[in-house]
Amino acid sequence: MSDHAATQLAAAPARRTAKDSVARDAVLDLKARIGKSVLGQDHLVESMLIGLLANGNLLIESLPGLAKTRAVKTLAKNLAADLSRVQFTPDLLPSDVTGAEIYLQTEKGGQFQFQKGPIFANLVLADEINRAPAKVQSALLEAMEERQVTVAGKTYKMPDLFMVLATENPIEQEGTYPLPEAQLDRFLMHVVITYPDEATEGEIIKLNRAENARKPEAGAAEPPPVPQQAILDARGELDGIFVSDLAQKYIVDLIYATRFPGRYGEPLSKWIQIGASPRGSLAIDRCARARAWLDGQDFVTPDHIRAVIHDCLRHRLILSYEAVSQGISPDQVIDKITELVAAA
Repeated sequence: MSDHAATQLAAAPARRTAKDSVARDAVLDLKARIGKSVLGQDHLVESMLIGLLANGNLLIESLPGLAKTRAVKTLAKNLAADLSRVQFTPDLLPSDVTGAEIYLQTEKGGQFQFQKGPIFANLVLADEINRAPAKVQSALLEAMEERQVTVAGKTYKMPDLFMVLATENPIEQEGTYPLPEAQLDRFLMHVVITYPDEATEGEIIKLNRAENARKPEAGAAEPPPVPQQAILDARGELDGIFVSDLAQKYIVDLIYATRFPGRYGEPLSKWIQIGASPRGSLAIDRCARARAWLDGQDFVTPDHIRAVIHDCLRHRLILSYEAVSQGISPDQVIDKITELVAAA
């Protein structure tokens, strides 16, 4: 990045300092608490926090047993938030997620009353979302996008703090229903989790052994959970994170490289069939600002953009048959885009 660009990025936000934020201290404390219980998944923990700060929803993909559910439960435990877990199965009905009107007999006669489903929680864990048919998956769409649910012509608002964390297993294909592209686009980020390293694997064994052997101590008190207001205050501070014209142009250039890959020649032109929608650019902007805020910076740099671009775009690209046949992954395509698209 040129000296002129760096000057423009850093000049405007000198008025305020994210490092002095009380909300940021609370969020970093929340991150540290989760990190003590979820080992070797720092990227997942950071992604969950970015999703909360950016007021978005996460799709989490990993092999079984890599602490997806544990991470979400630990987040809910250390944040003053309600958690609902829905195990998606082929026989699940939309009303099992959103709730339904039930008929009650009262002194005044029979009447219908809406009974809220598990979607009306602060954190909703949609476990193995691809095991349910599209009709059930679509029950989440209105809640995810509009922060409301409509049943029998009546609209019910979601809590101010609301996030859907959906998980899926990439290796099981039988009995699963791939998520439609329109639904994938509603997820702010698609986070892919990999195996921990050898040292962390050993620490996981020690942690599990200690948890199983631990006895509750009389009078031992855990620290109080982080209040929801800390997250809501942090969201307000995110609006003040400065995004320069050059940083915004970099985001646009990255998105347009997915839509018009022919501008960059082969192999990119042969890899992408359909590029990212405007939701992709909005996701990068929101997540990059959250990333900068977590780093204690008051402005977005190209490094912040590159730190979140894979999670924001990997589920928004439709690769060509040639790319799929060659085993090219969306991450490889994004790597090539960041290599070819220069920051101003």
